[in-house]
Amino acid sequence: MKPNYSVVALVLVTFFMVSFFTNILGPLFPELIKSFDIGLTLAGLFPFAFFIAYGVMSIPAGLMVQRFGEKRVMLGAFTLAGVGALLFAVAPVFVVAMLALFLIGTAMAMLQVAINPLLRRSGGSAHFAAFSVLAQLLFGAAASLSPWVYVSLASQVQAHPADFTWIPAAMPWLSMYWLFALLSVLMLIWIGLSRLEAVERKEEETLSWQACVGYFRNPVVIRFFFAIVAYVALEQGIANSISVFLLTYHQIEPQSSAQVISQFWMMLTLGCVVGLVLLKLFDAKLVLMLFCLGAALSLITALIGSTDIALLAFPLSGFFLSVMWSVLFSLALNSVSSGHGAVSGVLCTGIVGGALASPLIGMLAQLSGSLQLACLVLLLPLGYITWIAWWAQPIVRNHTVRMFWQKQTQLTEKQEAAGQ
Repeated sequence: MKPNYSVVALVLVTFFMVSFFTNILGPLFPELIKSFDIGLTLAGLFPFAFFIAYGVMSIPAGLMVQRFGEKRVMLGAFTLAGVGALLFAVAPVFVVAMLALFLIGTAMAMLQVAINPLLRRSGGSAHFAAFSVLAQLLFGAAASLSPWVYVSLASQVQAHPADFTWIPAAMPWLSMYWLFALLSVLMLIWIGLSRLEAVERKEEETLSWQACVGYFRNPVVIRFFFAIVAYVALEQGIANSISVFLLTYHQIEPQSSAQVISQFWMMLTLGCVVGLVLLKLFDAKLVLMLFCLGAALSLITALIGSTDIALLAFPLSGFFLSVMWSVLFSLALNSVSSGHGAVSGVLCTGIVGGALASPLIGMLAQLSGSLQLACLVLLLPLGYITWIAWWAQPIVRNHTVRMFWQKQTQLTEKQEAAGQ
């Protein structure tokens, strides 16, 4: 099938928007604590409100796509995102902020479920892998860009408050949510003008509530579900802690630490490219275990090292997180013989893990009096992912390119067998 490049472009930009909206919480974390005059535990409820929506909406969103089609779901999602962003911008109080972030999180969950199959259909199954890599690169690029946009907008608001009278002078970071509302309107116009053809799904492609819930009783699937929970908790736990940690222990202001968060996401994107090469050379389980070891060493180094070391080690931890999502997802799907659509729905629900890490770190920091000690709890999900890498027994292993010495070894073994 010939790719529909206009729809592919729409989907790729949507991937960019999902990341741009999602990954701003990390750079804003210290500002949220300051503006709402709250502690780390309550501040952790902001990412909780956002990511809990994935647990609530991932499977229902899949059923909505089947019933109403991708276009209506995407329109509904950006409407929710726009309403949530505008609500946050015009009424920046704690309870309203929680509701607004839940609405935006719900919108992002709906978009994640809708755009993946749409990319495969519009780009053609033969080109799906290439477009998926491009989508992940754009996802990472947006996460790297959002802190820079935040710093630029906040600086403009602070420098020219008379030009931004609708934004409270003490909350220049609210400019990002005004931007999100504007971007949501632009995406609604683009999607509304786009032609997305309705699809008749085959019976084996149809998702059902009973099938998804049934897989929660499958021991293999449930272990991988918790692995996705662990990964997202780890990723968001690190990203949301960087600014607060650098401010607390190294006196680096939030607008400066936003650059470190940008580098974290940039390294995560670079790691995806390196990971693609390694996965063509080595078994996925081995690659995952090595990257888990690298992530543990870089995280511990960032937490106990000097300022200069922390500024290098936090972004480096992003590099080692890079392959975990894709490898865990592929190991999970390759470990079951059927029902891959339902399994994917269960795994996507695991993104709810992003709701857990920040409140837990905040609570432990307040109990122990040390954010440094509290952040060490992130080694627990990392340990679980390492165990999954050792335990997994996929039915189908990732295809690797045989190197010269591997071919020679195989040839020698064949010759010895023939001699016998």
